[in-house]
Amino acid sequence: MFAIGRRNLLVGAGAFGLAGALGGCNSAGGGAAISADDMALGAENAPVTLIEYASSTCPHCADFHAANWDQLKATYIDTGRVRYVFREYPTAPAAVAVAGFQIARCGGATSEQYFVRLGELFRQQQAIFATGSMEGVRGKLIEIGAAAGLSEQQVMECINDEAGAERIRRIVEGAQAFNVTGTPTFVLNGTKIEDPSVVTWEGLSRILDAALAE
Repeated sequence: MFAIGRRNLLVGAGAFGLAGALGGCNSAGGGAAISADDMALGAENAPVTLIEYASSTCPHCADFHAANWDQLKATYIDTGRVRYVFREYPTAPAAVAVAGFQIARCGGATSEQYFVRLGELFRQQQAIFATGSMEGVRGKLIEIGAAAGLSEQQVMECINDEAGAERIRRIVEGAQAFNVTGTPTFVLNGTKIEDPSVVTWEGLSRILDAALAE
C-alpha cells in the first residue's frame, strides 16, 4: 500500500496549474453514500457495494488492477452482485495522478469509458514515469488521450480544469471517514476492509462471497 499525507497531495500540484484548487477545504464529501464525484459500475440495487480508493500513479493500485479487475468485473460487477465505486485518491506525484484522472473523465466520459481509460493509465504507468521529465509525462498523457479519441487541446483543457481539482479535494477530505492513509484502500458495505489479502483474487473473492452470503 502506498501511503500519502495531505501535504504530499499538494506538493508539485502546480506543475499542471492545479495547486490553487487543491489547497484548502471548507467541506468534505465521501462516506458510504455514493456521490456525483464517484465513478461506479454495476447494478444500483446490488446487495454489496465495494468502494476502492486508488491513485493512477500508485504502483500497488496498478498491480491490483492487472491481477484482479477483469475477474472482478466479470464475476461480480457484470452479474449484478456488486456495485463497484472508484474514488480518486492521488498519490505522489499528485499533479500527474490528478491529470490522469482528468483524462479518464475528459469529454463527459461514461463510466465504461472512464474505466477503460483508467486501465490504460495503469497499464502504461511505468512508461509514463520512464519519460523522466514533466514534459515527457505531459506528452505521454496526450498520447493516451489521443488513443481515447481526445485532441491535445481537449486533454490540456481537462487537465487544467479547476473543477477537477476541487472534486479531488472533496474526495480526499471525505476519505477521513474511513481513515484512508494509503492506496489501494477498500470499503465494503460502509466498513473499511482491514484484511491485507483483499489485494489478491483469492482474498477478494472470499471477502465478497462472505458478504454476499450474509
